[in-house]
Amino acid sequence: MSTKLALLKSGDNIIADIKELVSEEKVCGYLFGKPHVVEYRVPVVLSEDKDYKQPATRDLEVALVPWILFTEEEKVPVRSDWIVTIVEPTPAVKEMYEEKVNVQSNQTDNSDEPTNLSE
Repeated sequence: MSTKLALLKSGDNIIADIKELVSEEKVCGYLFGKPHVVEYRVPVVLSEDKDYKQPATRDLEVALVPWILFTEEEKVPVRSDWIVTIVEPTPAVKEMYEEKVNVQSNQTDNSDEPTNLSE
């Protein structure tokens, strides 16, 4: 898997297994496998202590959300003119993504089985 982080013109940070789509020896787009949006925020702590300092910006809360929620397709083509840049994600974000994707891949679909809500 070639896990990369793409910045789109929309400002979205997308992590996915990214492959080039080539036509006549020219890159015309990319194929995003299992794409997820990388969402982040700086945690805010409310304190009455006047000497309290907010956490540094490097203390981020990160979440991965499927990029296109209402599809079952795992591979999404993206035109090359929508890509600002493609970079290597940080090791922590890459590991988070790969763990999430692998867990989803290993789960079996038991949607036909009844669910016991009392457990």
